[in-house]
Amino acid sequence: MFTGLTERVGTLRSLASHGGGATARIACAGLSGELSAGESISVDGACLTAVQRGPDWFEVEISPETMQRTCLGEKQPGARLNLERALRLADRLGGHLVQGHVDGVGMLTEVRPEGSGRRIRVSLPPGLERYLVSKGSIALDGVSLTVASLRGADFEVALIPHTLEQTTLGEWAAPRRLNVEVDLVAKYLESLLGPYAGATRQEGK
Repeated sequence: MFTGLTERVGTLRSLASHGGGATARIACAGLSGELSAGESISVDGACLTAVQRGPDWFEVEISPETMQRTCLGEKQPGARLNLERALRLADRLGGHLVQGHVDGVGMLTEVRPEGSGRRIRVSLPPGLERYLVSKGSIALDGVSLTVASLRGADFEVALIPHTLEQTTLGEWAAPRRLNVEVDLVAKYLESLLGPYAGATRQEGK
């Protein structure tokens, strides 16, 4: 479990494909020494497992499922990545509950200045728009953000200078593919209430 608050920005050194999955080596001197083998880490919003580390790098395994569901397989050496270690129970929840289980890949369609920050527009994969509400939470490339406005499968987010400086979001330009994780609470509510939706509609007649 994560919060969507980026701890460090790392750099992809290599991505070696094998059997539909891959092994990624990521440079991040400020984080590699704190990771243990088997520890979970969010890499651009995808929960991965650290398998080994060096003095200024660590490696993670990427399963075939993760390669298919995210845009990690499209990254080239030199790409910068948002990194976050798993949440501890005693930590403050400054963002929102993020699993690191990417729901799909969205498309950044617009970036424009807004005051001292920026405003971005993102188009969601079909079917995910039902989980969004105005002022609700969403994670883009692992960063916890607030939905500012909604229009069908498109939504906008306002980015403050701190987020632009401390994450990869300051480098974003349209068009760009993004890892999207919708709000965990919305998915659970849909699953729990789904069986009763038909009965509720019939009772309302």
